[in-house]
Amino acid sequence: MKLTTFVCKGEQLLGAMVGKNKIVADLAAAEKLAAQREKRAANVFYGDMLSFLNAGNKAMAAARKLVSAVDDSLGEEPKADGKVTHLLTKVRLKAPVPNPAKLFCLAGNYQDHIEEGGGRISAQDRETPRVFMKPPTTTVIGQEDHILIPPVARAIDWEGELAVVIGRKGKGIASKDALKHVAGYTIMNDVSERQLQIKERTKSRPKDEWFDWLNGKWLDTFAPIGPWMVTADEIKNPQDLDISTFVNGSRKQHNNTGQMLYYVADIIAYISAIITLEAGDIISTGTVSGVGATTGTFLKAGDRVEIEISKIGVLKNNVAASKN
Repeated sequence: MKLTTFVCKGEQLLGAMVGKNKIVADLAAAEKLAAQREKRAANVFYGDMLSFLNAGNKAMAAARKLVSAVDDSLGEEPKADGKVTHLLTKVRLKAPVPNPAKLFCLAGNYQDHIEEGGGRISAQDRETPRVFMKPPTTTVIGQEDHILIPPVARAIDWEGELAVVIGRKGKGIASKDALKHVAGYTIMNDVSERQLQIKERTKSRPKDEWFDWLNGKWLDTFAPIGPWMVTADEIKNPQDLDISTFVNGSRKQHNNTGQMLYYVADIIAYISAIITLEAGDIISTGTVSGVGATTGTFLKAGDRVEIEISKIGVLKNNVAASKN
């Protein structure tokens, strides 16, 4: 299934892509009709993505059945009824999990990206992943939302990444069990400000420069996610997906998730040794070579960024200037 959060007529709803991905089904509305038809109580876990994910396997199984029935009813030439089903062009997609409690990111998870920045792969790069976090309430945006460039920004860069959505709470998860905790996969752009300088300094120490790098990850709108989440049953192997990033139609990045230094299962095990993972948490797994910093080419207002990952889809965002 391709699950999404969308806005229709001012209301935020939980949906699924049907009709050859041209139509969004309102799962709560579809469930209400199905329950009436089958003379049973309606399931109540379709209110939002976090409620749905916290309901676990029961919700996934019920949704799979529901989505299949809706999709089959549309026929070869799918049409939306404006009640249960809506044309994709008539709604606005949000990030699939618009309000994750935690948003983790990885730095330096592909050898080619480490080396393009002038570094050399070392033993330590293969020993422990480098994990940081973004504030989810202000960085997460969805499909076709604008990436905003504020006045303090000077060098805004793109980073196309595979993102993992956690589906089940866990702490101290073993690598061999880690993928059982995954609800699905989506796309994230780890937008980064490479030359952030809010105030002048007399001298920059290495730790000052490190915090500049980290703070440059935190700017508003700097975590576009979407267009939807593909459930884990449809992606058996997250280490065999092609990633491409296009800026104004020109391909800048291209690689495969099989080239990660730390695979998805190992990342989950590492993070869960430190902190409890909860349903709806997102882990963005690092970017490949081809970022703008390598050539000094950065995003500007009016640019369009598209990130494509095989078996998932295309995340699309335009860039705009912000007053603050």
